[in-house]
Amino acid sequence: MNELILTADGSHTLISSHLGVSYHSIHGAIQESNHVFIQAGLKPISDSKKQINILEMGFGTGLNALLTFHFANIKNLKIHYTTIEAFPIQFDVYNSLNYCSLLDKSNLQSSFKLMHESDWNTDISIQSNFILHKINKKLQDLQLIDNQYELIYFDAFSPNEQPELWEPEIFTKLFNSTKSNGILVTYCAKGSFKRTLKSCGFIVESIEGPPGKREMVRALKP
Repeated sequence: MNELILTADGSHTLISSHLGVSYHSIHGAIQESNHVFIQAGLKPISDSKKQINILEMGFGTGLNALLTFHFANIKNLKIHYTTIEAFPIQFDVYNSLNYCSLLDKSNLQSSFKLMHESDWNTDISIQSNFILHKINKKLQDLQLIDNQYELIYFDAFSPNEQPELWEPEIFTKLFNSTKSNGILVTYCAKGSFKRTLKSCGFIVESIEGPPGKREMVRALKP
């Protein structure tokens, strides 16, 4: 059973019962997701595009999807959100997460619940401007469509915990699935990882990380 804990900004994360590590930064789950995926990824893309295809590796608690949904409503964006998760969390876990109350958006709770309870492997309309497609599969077993996504959230557990998800073959697959001028964002900034991204064709930028982390990576497909 995954353990529910509070992070430094008051938001919940989980400790994986399988890996023994947290799903998010203990310095703040909402702070980290907002910094890495929304501010460094979605926001710059949304400056020029209002219809955005997003691929997320690691649905997890659904926090990134929730923050994306919230941002899309504020900025009047149309989002098609594909997310990959091999090991979904259970009802009693996601029903206890405090994200909506901390965001002071209790009206998001029904949409957040629908994200977790909606069918897998099919398009689900969370709202007219936000289509969710959850894939219950391992990324390494998945065939992706080329030139499909403007934005990729890479939110797998760290290379130490899930090395199989940080191999060059994975990022070649993701590079091919990214549209020209699309970007990939992730919290990881290891030198070996940045070299992997470059070898796959990405232009790699190291930018300021979230609280508790000096750097993160934003990678562009030219």
